[in-house]
Amino acid sequence: MAIKDVFTIVDLYDDAMPGPALALDLAAAHGAHVTGLALAMEPLAPGFLASPIPADYIVGAIEEAERQARKASDSFAARAAAAGVPADARTLTLLAGATQPVIGQAHLSDLVVIGQENYDQPEPMRSTLIEAVMFEAGVPLLLVPTGWKKPFKVDNVMIAWDGSSTAARAVHAALPMISLAKSIEITIVASSKAWAGEPGADVATYLSRHGLAVTINTVNRDAGDISGTLNARVRETDADLLVMGAYGHSRLREFIVGGATRGMLETMVVPTLLAH
Repeated sequence: MAIKDVFTIVDLYDDAMPGPALALDLAAAHGAHVTGLALAMEPLAPGFLASPIPADYIVGAIEEAERQARKASDSFAARAAAAGVPADARTLTLLAGATQPVIGQAHLSDLVVIGQENYDQPEPMRSTLIEAVMFEAGVPLLLVPTGWKKPFKVDNVMIAWDGSSTAARAVHAALPMISLAKSIEITIVASSKAWAGEPGADVATYLSRHGLAVTINTVNRDAGDISGTLNARVRETDADLLVMGAYGHSRLREFIVGGATRGMLETMVVPTLLAH
């Protein structure tokens, strides 16, 4: 299926808007429409407070958050107009940290594009929204690294392959985006996993039937964790895009002992397409 409808979360505090900027660039390449959503958040009171926050403070904080959201939305609309990309610029006020109103707007899109969590300029509920999209939107997620300024291209693609159903979903989701890739590397991080046949041959055959040039490479886990190993290979191959399955283990296990998804969310070096 072609990419014709892109949904993106508009950054409030990063004027470069790496996620929305790439969404517009991608939409221009695919002739797609972009919906940009800027969020205003109700202030959340810390649990240790003995008394409730005064109502007038909450009202004032929401009004200021909505002002910032409108400003960011207007900036996104201006960027879209300048790029000649058809777009809707929206704002939404979220109460009590709810994510479902955002997920509801993301459902009927082909791709969601969000900027990585920037710990120097944290956006409202960014990490929570990223995980909510992965698990609840039913739409592939393209996550863009903080500070990313390069134009959208997918000449060289790297697919992190472990034979899992989540990795397979990511490959299917990536097809419209990588259909014109010049090279695709299936990267397998060496492990004790038992493979039926040659590792990666199945997905390489599938992609080659779509007319794509594919190679298979197995790398040793020398960089420590899996995300570090993948990032090192991304740099070596000068990949434009990384494709991988998200959360092959439970979120609780990844939170406690670590995992490739959680590590990549924090350390990615190129735009990364994730599917669960």
